[in-house]
Amino acid sequence: MKAYLGILALVLTITLPAVAQRPGGGGHPTGGERPPAHAPEAFHGTPQTHDDRNYSHAQGHPNVPHVDRDGGHDNWVGHDTGRDDPHYHLDHPWEHGHFNGGFGPDHRWRLAGGGPGRFWFGGFYFSVAPYDVGFCDGWLWDSDDVIIYDDPDHPGWYLAYNVRLGTYVHVEYLGA
Repeated sequence: MKAYLGILALVLTITLPAVAQRPGGGGHPTGGERPPAHAPEAFHGTPQTHDDRNYSHAQGHPNVPHVDRDGGHDNWVGHDTGRDDPHYHLDHPWEHGHFNGGFGPDHRWRLAGGGPGRFWFGGFYFSVAPYDVGFCDGWLWDSDDVIIYDDPDHPGWYLAYNVRLGTYVHVEYLGA
């Protein structure tokens, strides 16, 4: 029994500091919780404009695109500008190929360096959409976990969801 307790104490001593360094929340009610189960549905409503947009539709929510939980449904706040949004138009969609590293919550990636102009993880390189750069200024480019989702509305773009913050940005795949 003493040996078992000693091993348990050793495991806790090693793992608890690592867990404590990765707190959930990050200032948003959904950060650190269950990530979205899937990408947003293709948008079919009246497109919203970006002019003076306020994404903080409830107290405590960030004023950037984010994902809310409404019961069992994931609401991608801000992903409602429609397929023809000029901010996400690419003359050559998927110019560098398609990302094939894995999508959705079963594929969590640890950012390994860079910044909005070029960041990487697992040997894959991405760039944040120029319009979205201001939405990721709180990201930790060398340690945050992200999940990649396919963007159903904007050809050539993916959505990078920051697990710690509960926010997302449009990203373009730059290759492996």
